[in-house]
Amino acid sequence: MISIVSFSIILILTGCGGKNTPAESTQDKQLGLLSQTWKISSGGSVTLDGNPQTAWSGFQLAITGTKGGSTFNYTCTGRPPLGPWPASGTWKFGTDPVTQIIRIEDNLNMTYSVTPTTLQITFSYTGSGFTRVNQVAGTWVFNFGI
Repeated sequence: MISIVSFSIILILTGCGGKNTPAESTQDKQLGLLSQTWKISSGGSVTLDGNPQTAWSGFQLAITGTKGGSTFNYTCTGRPPLGPWPASGTWKFGTDPVTQIIRIEDNLNMTYSVTPTTLQITFSYTGSGFTRVNQVAGTWVFNFGI
């Protein structure tokens, strides 16, 4: 009788192991945090070389993508006529996916910090193509809320 009970306990314990699902990649975790519509109007701010930029109060950055992918999308609304953001484009993670993203169209390296409710993106813009460069060149810091 003891052997039957012991055997039953062993069967139950070996059958209770969790599924062996692979851990979520760092990129997928970060994409999960980044994928939403970020708003300057939700307590955020924009600075250019440390100077507040009030024309950005209605700016929204929507980040989308599929976990496991290598490139992702973004769209911008409420952007002023002069600025370093195109209306839409693609991006990928940089060398450190926890702090770096790269805008693919102009190979712009950006540093970011994200929580479930805040996103900060910092970059130095010197390129051309979206606006009058001499009026938007410099170090930009975007602080978003949701």
